Amino acid sequence: MKREPAWVSAIRLAMLEGRVTVDGVVEEANLIEGRERTVSDVLETMRERDLLAAVDGDGDTDVYVPGPVLIESDRFNLDFDRASEGGAHRWNSAV
Repeated sequence: MKREPAWVSAIRLAMLEGRVTVDGVVEEANLIEGRERTVSDVLETMRERDLLAAVDGDGDTDVYVPGPVLIESDRFNLDFDRASEGGAHRWNSAV
C-alpha cells in the first residue's frame, strides 16, 4: 500500500474539498490505524503556521479550512478546471 505524508494529504483536501479533518487525512494518505494523534498534531502545526484555519466542528471532530498561506499561494495561475466545485479556489471567486 502506498502512503504519503499527512501534510500533503491535508493540503490536497484543503484545496480540493475546502475542509480537512483527521479522519479525512488518515483516509486520503492511506495511513495505518492508530495514526490519528500524529495527524492531529500535524494539522495543529499547520494551523499555527497559517496553512489551515480552525473552525467550529462537530464537537469531538476538529475541522480545518484553508488558511491565508494556502489561499494566497496560488500565484501561478494554476488550472483548477478539474478540481472540486466546493474547493477553496472557488470561495473567493467572482463567478
